[in-house]
Amino acid sequence: MQDDVDTEVLAELYDVVTDRRDNPREDSYTSSLLESSKGEDAALEKLGEETTELILAVKDQDEDEVAHEAADVVYHLLVVLAQQEIELDLLLDELRERRS
Repeated sequence: MQDDVDTEVLAELYDVVTDRRDNPREDSYTSSLLESSKGEDAALEKLGEETTELILAVKDQDEDEVAHEAADVVYHLLVVLAQQEIELDLLLDELRERRS
């Protein structure tokens, strides 16, 4: 596992998500999930949908599909965190604390 890259990739993705939240773009899927008129439901529904797809991929024992769906879950989780204005560092600190 690549320790140095793990949080860097997450931080870069989170920065893009928060940028789309703060500077919405009409052509952005992320911006559409974060659109205030939709409330939090759109992002939460996608997170639930992607989590279900991950579970199904695991049950099918399809390694590539598991990786793909897991990435979708992580992305949509970051969208929900950004929507709630929860900083990525809070999540990472919680994970580090649990590792101790």
